[in-house]
Amino acid sequence: MERRKDWIDEAKGDLEHALSDLEHGFYNWACFSAQQAGEKAIKAVFQRMGAEAWGHSVADLLKELGRKHSVPRSLAEAALELDKAYIPTRYPNAHPSGSPRSRYTKREAKRLIGNAESIVRFCTDLLSKI
Repeated sequence: MERRKDWIDEAKGDLEHALSDLEHGFYNWACFSAQQAGEKAIKAVFQRMGAEAWGHSVADLLKELGRKHSVPRSLAEAALELDKAYIPTRYPNAHPSGSPRSRYTKREAKRLIGNAESIVRFCTDLLSKI
């Protein structure tokens, strides 16, 4: 069963979640939600192509997508940055000291949300063409 609409809907919801976390000062969760938005948007495209995408690396998923569709270099770099928010935003033992809440900044969260917005926009545009 092809579920691209569900995946892209979740990606957009994760972006909304990231913006809400940003507004309320949960910068680590805003970064994680941004990563999730990018991952799910790309998986929506794979669904549309009739393929299953495996894994959580936005960069790896985008690289694989690049085998079939042209992906701008700027998105590949954005994806690498988003991947860095997958684990350490959530687990205290991912850092030498301090909780993830104390390790992420508003500026960083805004940047990662912008990265995710670019990837979601790219995937939404791609979905309308394939």
